[in-house]
Amino acid sequence: MTRPAAPRPRGALGTGPTAPPTGLRDFYENPAVPVASGAARSRRQARLLARALGPVRSGAPPATVLDLGCGDGTAAATAAEVLAGHRLIGVDWSQDALRRARSRIPSVVRGELTDGGLPFATGSADAVLFSEVIEHLVDPDAALDELRRVLRPGGHLMLSTPNLAAWYNRGLLLAGVQPVFSEVSMRRIHGRPGSQVVGHLRLYTARALRGFLVASGFEAVRIAGAPYHDVPRPLRPLDRAACHIPSLASILLAHARRSGP
Repeated sequence: MTRPAAPRPRGALGTGPTAPPTGLRDFYENPAVPVASGAARSRRQARLLARALGPVRSGAPPATVLDLGCGDGTAAATAAEVLAGHRLIGVDWSQDALRRARSRIPSVVRGELTDGGLPFATGSADAVLFSEVIEHLVDPDAALDELRRVLRPGGHLMLSTPNLAAWYNRGLLLAGVQPVFSEVSMRRIHGRPGSQVVGHLRLYTARALRGFLVASGFEAVRIAGAPYHDVPRPLRPLDRAACHIPSLASILLAHARRSGP
C-alpha cells in the first residue's frame, strides 16, 4: 500500500486525569491533521443505526443521537441525511474541529469523556455514534464507562475502529512489516506503508473489541466489516469482499446496546 494508511481521525475527546500530554493535545488541535472519515462508511453506520432506532413516529419525541468525536462534522452531516427526524448533536474536545463542524451540523457541544464527564444527563441519549475515536484514547475504559452513563438502558452504541487483523495486516506481519493503522511515533511513520501520522494509540481485533464491549456493560454486540477508503484502487474489490468476514475486514463496525437498568 502506498497511500496514507490510517483512517483519518474525526476528532479528539480528552480523558481527564489520564488525558494526552500537551504534545498530543496540540497534535489534535493542529488544523493540518485531517478530521474526516470516508463518507461511505459514515453512511453505512448511520443506516445501521436508523434501522435499530426504527421509523420516526408521528407525535413521538425524536431520538437523541450523540456523535462523540464529531471532528469537522463531515460524518455527522452524512449521518444526518439518513437519520432525518432524529436529534443529532456533535460533540468534540477540539475547538478547531468544532468551529468547522458548526458550518455542517446545527448542534455542536464541547465535551470530554472524563474530568467531569460529558455535559449530558445520565440516560439522556438514545444512541451514540463513536466512529474512529477509541483508537486515539489513552483511557478507553473510562470512555466506555462515560458512554454507558449517558445512554438510556437499551440505548444503542455504534462504534467503528480500524481492524488490527485486517486481511493485509496478516500478510504484512508474516513479512515482518509493521501493520497498517499502527504508529510507533507521533512525528513520522516508521516500518509500515503510508506517510501520514494520525495519532493511533491502540488497535483492536474483532474478538478483542467484542470482549471489551461486553466487559464494559454492553450486550447484543454485533460486529460487521467495512472497507477502507485509502486502499489502493486495484485492491478495493478484495477489500470489499473481506467485509463479508468481519474479522478480516479493514474496519470494524460494532453495534451494541447498553445493558442493565
